[in-house]
Amino acid sequence: MNAQKNKNKDKLAFQKLIAVCGVILFIGKIIAWRLTSSDAVFSDAMESIVNVVSAFMGLYSLYLAAKPKDEDHPYGHGKVEFVTSGIEGALIAIAGILIIYEGINSLITGKVLNKLDIGIWIIAATAVINYLLGYISIKKGENENSLVLISSGKHLQSDTITTLGVVVSLVVVYFTKVYWLDSVVAIIFGVYIIFVGYKIIRRSLSGIMDEQDPELLNLITKVLEENRCTEWIDVHNMKIQQFGSSLHIDAHITLPWYYSLRDAHNEMEKMIVLLAKNIKRNIEFNFHMDDCKPTSCPICQIADCPVREKDFVKKVKWTPENVICVDKHTID
Repeated sequence: MNAQKNKNKDKLAFQKLIAVCGVILFIGKIIAWRLTSSDAVFSDAMESIVNVVSAFMGLYSLYLAAKPKDEDHPYGHGKVEFVTSGIEGALIAIAGILIIYEGINSLITGKVLNKLDIGIWIIAATAVINYLLGYISIKKGENENSLVLISSGKHLQSDTITTLGVVVSLVVVYFTKVYWLDSVVAIIFGVYIIFVGYKIIRRSLSGIMDEQDPELLNLITKVLEENRCTEWIDVHNMKIQQFGSSLHIDAHITLPWYYSLRDAHNEMEKMIVLLAKNIKRNIEFNFHMDDCKPTSCPICQIADCPVREKDFVKKVKWTPENVICVDKHTID
């Protein structure tokens, strides 16, 4: 429990750093825009507003997600990470639309840029800082299974790519005086940012709708299959929910019907401990114990079963496809 609290504090502290840096970088881009009068720089600065808003939203969501369960939220508050991440993705897409709009407007009206040399250095510096923050945020998010930190990191890195596009366009315009290139580059990267926003929204909706995570299900199934005990006759009706960095796993485990309640519970605990040890997440389990039926005999590997009614036929390998089946596995 203390380890989880420390992780939450660490995530909150890093998200605060992202928020503060976002404000500073936004101010730097506004200064660069005022110096250059570049619409591409202005669009990049407006995209940084999204960074700031998203950073503070991420901070709030991490604060909520770290709160303990209560009567109104029996599964905790972790789902809020998916909500705020989805809003962040929408803001990123809107920023991309804004950049495209500004680029097209510049192509139509035309504009002469000023003090490009100073503007280039300022914008380039913000790109480097954004990329480093984004890289660290994604790594921390992956290590701690935080969608907020991963989304923040991807947002920062997408902002970096846009900013680099602005830098490149400013450099080209500085040497060639072909001012319309500035707008074309802004439009191209605006399209890219919309795509990044879409992917973040898609992932957020998957979490809100409890869409199955194939990689996670495959990992859980692999752990169970490689370490299965003979007494575990069957596993089925498995469901996995994600709440921020935490998981909730429901499943049915079929055990010999003649086991005492204590023996059956011990077998269930063995499976829970196995998963908890191999899945590096905070996991809540809700396992249901099923008693075996005569139809279970052909897949039961207990050699000395005292009540066997049918001969053993073959072992059913547990796969991501069959552990989610509602009914017990049988051999037709």
